[in-house]
Amino acid sequence: MKITLALITTILSLILLTNNNGPVLQEPQEDIQIQKGIENNLFAEDNEQCLVCHGEPYFELTDTSTGVTQKRLMCEDYLVDRDEYYHSNHWSFACTDCHSYDLEIFPHPTSARLEEPYHCNDCHGYDEQYAQYHFEEIQVEYEESTHAEIEGFNCWKCHDPHSYEINIRNSTNLEETILYDNNICLECHANYDNFQLLTDREEIVIVDSHDWLPNEAAHFTSVRCIECHTEISDSILVAHKLLPKDQAVKRCTECHTSDSRLLATLYKFQSKEFRTNVGFVNGVIFNQSYVIGANRNIILNILSFLIFGGVILVIFVHTFFRILKRN
Repeated sequence: MKITLALITTILSLILLTNNNGPVLQEPQEDIQIQKGIENNLFAEDNEQCLVCHGEPYFELTDTSTGVTQKRLMCEDYLVDRDEYYHSNHWSFACTDCHSYDLEIFPHPTSARLEEPYHCNDCHGYDEQYAQYHFEEIQVEYEESTHAEIEGFNCWKCHDPHSYEINIRNSTNLEETILYDNNICLECHANYDNFQLLTDREEIVIVDSHDWLPNEAAHFTSVRCIECHTEISDSILVAHKLLPKDQAVKRCTECHTSDSRLLATLYKFQSKEFRTNVGFVNGVIFNQSYVIGANRNIILNILSFLIFGGVILVIFVHTFFRILKRN
């Protein structure tokens, strides 16, 4: 019996340890060959004409008739962080690639300041170069989401064109990705000043509205908001169809099972590779995507029952012979 138990334990160990040397995340794919940074931007000198004001916390305004100059605080909404911009997705652009040349006039004319911003598909849509990212499908999803019902809401409310940097596809640290993506949501949902610009609803206290979650803090740091608040998409890496709050995920079994929805959302980019190269069990246990209840495996279940049954049988046989010997 001892030999049998040892054999079962050895088999179990081999299943858990086989092929566990795979990468934690798929290596980032470089979309751009040139290193990001202001020194490699061909329009940096022209951009500086804008950033001399919009890249500083204050600017100077001069009355040309009187010659009086005053310093004014730059509105936070129009303040651009140089470092963030030159490391964002649009780091290589000139300001006037997206903004009207009328903004070269200072003070800026009101018509130019209220110009209609470009949307993602104005540049990325129906272009073979970006076909793999399914921008057209993202647009359809967005138009069906609760965000699309809000007047004045657009792509840039979540994806600031001056700082947004694709994270989940290019990051090797899942925790950083979760923090980065959740902060996008919290820019409005945890900042009532920003929230009021888009709605007249009362302030929502995120902690209170999610107090039904067991170990609330662990959920906030381990999953993105969109894992529970979007509809799963098979073709889009990051789902954009925000659901009404009464349709948000609230059943634990949707994530904490072997067919966890997280494998189709948060871990979509890495899970397919892991399950192909290192097997599902190792793909869950030996990387950052570990989820309680999501590493169930039919072979392990059978072995567990066999081990449990073997232990019970040993106890029964031992007890039986002890009684028999006593008599």
